[in-house]
Amino acid sequence: MSSVGYQVIARKWRPQKFDDLVGQDHVVRTLKNAIEQNRIAHAYLFVGPRGTGKTTTARLFAKCLNCENGPLADPPADSEICQAIMNGSCMDVLEIDGASNNGVEQVRDLREDAQYSPSQGRYKIYIIDEVHMLSTQAFNALLKILEEPPEHVKFVFATTEAHKVLPTIVSRCQRFDLKPIPENLIKDRLAYICEQEGIEAEDNALQAIARMADGGMRDSQSILDQMIAFSGSSVLEADVLQVYGLVGAEQTTELARAIASGNHSKILDLVDEFDSSGRDFYRALVDLQTRVRESLLSAVRAGGSDSSMGVPMTTESLTRLLDSLRESESGLKFGLNEKVNFEVALLKASEQCRARAIDGLIRELSGIAAGLPDVEKKNG
Repeated sequence: MSSVGYQVIARKWRPQKFDDLVGQDHVVRTLKNAIEQNRIAHAYLFVGPRGTGKTTTARLFAKCLNCENGPLADPPADSEICQAIMNGSCMDVLEIDGASNNGVEQVRDLREDAQYSPSQGRYKIYIIDEVHMLSTQAFNALLKILEEPPEHVKFVFATTEAHKVLPTIVSRCQRFDLKPIPENLIKDRLAYICEQEGIEAEDNALQAIARMADGGMRDSQSILDQMIAFSGSSVLEADVLQVYGLVGAEQTTELARAIASGNHSKILDLVDEFDSSGRDFYRALVDLQTRVRESLLSAVRAGGSDSSMGVPMTTESLTRLLDSLRESESGLKFGLNEKVNFEVALLKASEQCRARAIDGLIRELSGIAAGLPDVEKKNG
């Protein structure tokens, strides 16, 4: 029996080089150029939502700096130091969890350790994850070494909440904002992974997983892992919708058309259908907003009107519809009866999008009045 346990997809398919990093081209380009031009700063701050590649980027950067004959923008894959850095066993690259090592004593120990030269690579690199969790005293203790760091020391900080990091720390770092990864890039990456793993996955299934991930590659890979465990070697859209309580794209469009046309009975029938099949109402509302937004953007590009929801709708009515759905989010999420709140939100949105805005009506009447003959002048 093999002694090596199962490795989850998110770890197995973690990027091993900058070219594997999806959706962060602006960060990759800047870091590569910095290495090639030998303009390497002493401290970096990676900011972004979870699962977008902050810690992975930090490891890849450390790998480029400390590889044999480095720094190199594309280090060799068979390098022992690079492999040690990626699996977390390199003595010169220390990953520190800011949440559990947030005291001033831990930072003082770090400052003392930083005075010693690296044993394997060119630099001693400290990667501090969730750096915003450090206490104010710990930040102040860190500030001193950031002001005058030894030449062999580099710092890489990662955080999801940059506003909690002291401005004095941020000002001494090069900041990189990692963006949520677009759905199409997540879907393409999942398709590649499935192909390499010998998994058959429906295109719509991968699209649903990418939509659920909300811009996080790691989340999408974890969801895919769970779906493979559920479905085996064939991942179907119906299984994804069932496991996670999602509403399919066709049903979302059908609901949007019912709202746009004011078909209240159809709206209630669809809500009953969602309820009986155990769908997540909040997620359905979010997906519905995405669908309406697509129509709004189409209307803007087309000059003010769009018919993709079954009836002609102006940008004004689509904006009111989207605004009404957005205002219903908190009530749906924290209300006592989700189904009732969902029904009310949809019916209210349907009425608001088809109502005429009073200011628009006044403008239209004013335009009509301006075109009428001046009766008083004729009588005079």
